[in-house]
Amino acid sequence: MTTAEQQLFINGAFTDGAGSQTAEVISPATGERVGSFPLPVAADLDAAVEAAHRAQRAWAGVNVWDRAAACHRIADEIDKRRDELARLQTLEQGKPLAESVADVTETAQLFRLHAEDAVRLNGETLLSRDNSKKMFTFHRPVGTWAIITPWNFPLLMFAEFAAPGLATGNALIVKPPANTPLTVLKAMEAVAAAGLPEGLVNILPGDGPFGDALVRHPGIHAIGFIGSSATGAKITAAAGLKRSLMECSGNGPLVVLADADLDAAAKAAVDGAYPCAGQVCCATERVVVDASVHDAFVEAVLRESERVRLGDPFDDKTVLGPLNNEGVAAKMDRHMADARERGAEILLGGARRSGMPTDLYYEFTVVDAVPEDSLLSREESFGPVVPIITGRDEDDLLRIANDDALGLQGAVFTSSMKSAFRFMEELEVGQVIVNESNNWWDINMPFGGAGSRGTGWGRIGGKWTLMDMTDTRTGVISL
Repeated sequence: MTTAEQQLFINGAFTDGAGSQTAEVISPATGERVGSFPLPVAADLDAAVEAAHRAQRAWAGVNVWDRAAACHRIADEIDKRRDELARLQTLEQGKPLAESVADVTETAQLFRLHAEDAVRLNGETLLSRDNSKKMFTFHRPVGTWAIITPWNFPLLMFAEFAAPGLATGNALIVKPPANTPLTVLKAMEAVAAAGLPEGLVNILPGDGPFGDALVRHPGIHAIGFIGSSATGAKITAAAGLKRSLMECSGNGPLVVLADADLDAAAKAAVDGAYPCAGQVCCATERVVVDASVHDAFVEAVLRESERVRLGDPFDDKTVLGPLNNEGVAAKMDRHMADARERGAEILLGGARRSGMPTDLYYEFTVVDAVPEDSLLSREESFGPVVPIITGRDEDDLLRIANDDALGLQGAVFTSSMKSAFRFMEELEVGQVIVNESNNWWDINMPFGGAGSRGTGWGRIGGKWTLMDMTDTRTGVISL
């Protein structure tokens, strides 16, 4: 296997940085070494902040149409490198190659989408009570953003911040996680080829303590984060009054009402559980089904599960690859043990598969009779599991669905328009998907958590991210 030795990316150039230590990336799929990168130190962070400030001041003054053109060039350069980036991402992350190809393709689409969003980010003319005043709003970049991204979608979630951030005139210092930084670092070849000003994008992968230093650095004006709610809480505590855009954990329910199309609901439950090995914030985490259709629904889920093939992520027939790291695998083990102790029925899977290249290959799992107070119900499992909880009627299904501390995204299956609108209004999540998997999204829709839940704030997707990454300014002219 060819290794990918990478460097930090600071001030428009690849560099070994000021430190002396390096870290290795091990493939969850093969157990082999994928590559290495230098661990950044405080001097590297200072250099990146200085470069970002210098570049951002000039970039903010560039015409928005020219910034949009630069984003289109980045998209073109990413497209040229699609196969190389996809292969590297699968090596370090573990997801099937077809998923990585889709991620890289969507990364380029995000740069194009936000380029077009930026040139249409219009202000408003406001009516004043004073006839001698004319008021209007406009948008200005915030400045230098610290971006902290997760390991499940290394390149795509970099782009979810980088594309709108660059299009609106911001500079970025990005900290990918230490276990999947290589794809993002490799993608900087595309950014450099697109001709962006030096220092506008800086990549410093590292661990938690380095992330804390990044968030606390006085030169950081705002923070963008995608990851767990626990880490998000630490970041907001350290950030103080800095602007932040936070997209955190989900435990979203898929609710199956008595009048649902059960085959479609079962397919959606399975489709929401295996992509990225279930390591998705809007994956199938809890399925809440009406007791009157429970048995038929479970049978349909087991039929659908037959197509989920676990194996080598570079095999075209594989749809379920390994988990990314031991922490997630151990969590699945813990949730399965708790489910067994509480009387749940494991109908399929429920354990790691032996005889694989690593110990991170987890069987596709279906669990029935899941108690409401079990870990499977209360915590985000982040693995390939369909946990099934039974409710008595529509009111009970809604109660169970909302009986959770995380409200990111949910789904409901019903043939009743009345019930669909009730769940859209009353399900305490940021997005409600009707008659489709809750592991569904579109890059042009606003994605984020409900305000009363521990899933963060702000929106990822479409014009809403551009609005979150800019200041809305007001101008008043006295005539």
